[in-house]
Amino acid sequence: MGSGVFVAGVVVGLAVSIPLGWWTLARSLRRARLAERRARDAQRMAEIGAMTSGLAHEIKNPLSSIGLNAQLLAEQVGELGIDPEEAARLNRRVGALRREADRLRDILGDFLRFAGQIRLERRAADLNAVVDELAEFYLPQAEQSGVRLRTDLAAQPLEVDVDATHFKQALLNLLINATQAMTRAAEEGGAAAKELIVRTERRRGPDGPVAAVHIIDTGPGIPADRLPKIFTPYFTTKAGGSGLGLPTSRRLIEEHGGRLEVYSEVGRGSDFQITLPLRAKPSGASADRGPEEPIAPATP
Repeated sequence: MGSGVFVAGVVVGLAVSIPLGWWTLARSLRRARLAERRARDAQRMAEIGAMTSGLAHEIKNPLSSIGLNAQLLAEQVGELGIDPEEAARLNRRVGALRREADRLRDILGDFLRFAGQIRLERRAADLNAVVDELAEFYLPQAEQSGVRLRTDLAAQPLEVDVDATHFKQALLNLLINATQAMTRAAEEGGAAAKELIVRTERRRGPDGPVAAVHIIDTGPGIPADRLPKIFTPYFTTKAGGSGLGLPTSRRLIEEHGGRLEVYSEVGRGSDFQITLPLRAKPSGASADRGPEEPIAPATP
């Protein structure tokens, strides 16, 4: 009796374990094939990226030559001694050629900056000082566009580890984007007041204190259905825009371990918000932390 029960138990155990073993093996094989396919896809994407980048470089050089020759043609049209009306027509065509060559060169430049490898050289810096330097640099361009630019910097230093050049590029893209949005709105009969505020502050993030930079404009705002798309490469509502300015800014910020988000309300403007982790204080350093507030949309 006992031996019969034992044999039955062995048979049942084998009946259960063999299918289970096959199932485990099949699952492992599926995972291995999936990992192999992902590796091939990643390699293929890397190859396509390298090829596309090389192609962009190859196209950029002839475009520069086209632009230069168009400029020379424009200079020589005036020396032809032809009818002024005909000369004006030729100049318009040559001017259109130059503008398109310049636009394509700018688009390729934006693509190369977006797709290229980013090598950060981080150094300790006061974020207030970095922001203030860029605001001073951008002030003449803002004034030329009829935009009032002002800064509202945190009272205490905000020590962060940043590559100042790359960070300023990300911030500059946001300033230009806000200026263009307000300018277009004014041209279309929107609000006449054009104000751009750059504000810094210390905040409490999910993983500890962070430094926040707000780029706040009084433009038309962004419709809710467009908000999820604005950081998508090549999505743009601007005529002649490349659609890479905002994606490039987000990528640069994320390479710093930060985040770029936007809060916007149609008719009131937008608040693009950058958050960066604050620099860790050495052990034994003063615990003077200053006020911390939760991250939230700012208002002009």
